[in-house]
Amino acid sequence: MHIHILGICGTFMGGIAAIAKAAGHHVTGCDLNVYPPMSTQLESQGIELIGGYGAEQVALRPETWVVGNVVSRGNPLMEAILNRGDRYVSGPQWLAENVLPGKQVLAVAGTHGKTTTSSMLAWILEDAGLAPGFLIGGVPLDFGTSARAGGGRHFVIEADEYDTAFFDKRSKMVHYRPAVAILNNIEFDHADIFPDLASIETQFHYFVRTVPSGGRLIVNGVDPAIERVLERGCWTPAEKFGTRDGWSVTSPHDGPPIEVSFRGKAEGVLDLPLQGEHNVQNALAAIAAARASGVAATAAIAALARFRGVRRRMELRGNSGGVAVWDDFAHHPTAIATTISGLRREIGGARILAVLEPRSNTMKAGVMKDRLATSLDHADRVFCYSANLGWDATAALAPLGKRVVVESDFQTLVGAILREARAGDQVLVMSNGGFGGIHEQLLKGLSARA
Repeated sequence: MHIHILGICGTFMGGIAAIAKAAGHHVTGCDLNVYPPMSTQLESQGIELIGGYGAEQVALRPETWVVGNVVSRGNPLMEAILNRGDRYVSGPQWLAENVLPGKQVLAVAGTHGKTTTSSMLAWILEDAGLAPGFLIGGVPLDFGTSARAGGGRHFVIEADEYDTAFFDKRSKMVHYRPAVAILNNIEFDHADIFPDLASIETQFHYFVRTVPSGGRLIVNGVDPAIERVLERGCWTPAEKFGTRDGWSVTSPHDGPPIEVSFRGKAEGVLDLPLQGEHNVQNALAAIAAARASGVAATAAIAALARFRGVRRRMELRGNSGGVAVWDDFAHHPTAIATTISGLRREIGGARILAVLEPRSNTMKAGVMKDRLATSLDHADRVFCYSANLGWDATAALAPLGKRVVVESDFQTLVGAILREARAGDQVLVMSNGGFGGIHEQLLKGLSARA
């Protein structure tokens, strides 16, 4: 089958392209911005890429057009497809119809932690010799790719609550029909498509409805939004994590190693390489989901001691002149706070220079601006890139006092960070985008002055 993917350079759609190619399909695609690393990755797999959405691409005549959620009405290629009456589907629908049938699907949902938890789960199954397929919104360092078809019957998928396509406003996750589903946490996010938390909870309710009674739900036992979702209806046995009547740890504050228990019974000692209490909770969810798929908790715990993490999730990009530069995907106030907290426990009294790009649609709209100062409170210095914001970052961060530098010019921001940084500092860059290659610029600037 020839499929042509609109929006192919996004992580999700690029993952579908890689899986489809491995399954023997003829895959082509287009995107507005065709550039490395995704373009290089796709072209190395023999996938032809076209820049832009020109209507002339209808001449390719694929059997199916697979449409990413970056595409909207008015897109010239999409308009041509609609006018011709060609067959088109969303990415999640194509995956559900062509890849997931016959698989035991393990879906990881929640506002925070999806990528790390999915990566942990895929690694546990891989370590157990189950050769899982997966589609993850990041690159697990143990695999070096965000997606693969896999040779076994298990398939791990990051179950995103974002909408599916311009013609399907359900969350992506409702397409996957998992046997095992993790609900990590639910908070308000994606203000560009959801008006409030209640509307997000409704999508999670729809998701829960798709999990069979013979399957398993793995749920955060202390999240009130998840409790509300389950109160609306739950037809599947549920295991909690983060509570003594489910999966728990002795104390994530004591540092490694940590004893893991299930309903009061010790299962093993977890020596997790990653920072932060949130990653301990991610690990508990992954252990529980793996156990529901037949992997003993002891084996899962042992596998996580060898887990290398995920690119752009507290990834150390380099160290120059005694200054460490970290990269993290955090862009929601809760994620920002937990990321800083995890680094603080790791480094003790060393200075944290937090560098933030409020880039997500929710952050650019200012929906979370009143929570931003509190989330950054444990950083010693804060540098905020304020270009393209629809709100006053200086006013929002004023409670932090003289610790804050707000700049709308990128190079001025880089210069301010370099002037401040000194040996022993930890520069923590947080953005859900490339941030103009700031990590490389900082490391180059630090090296030049050494």
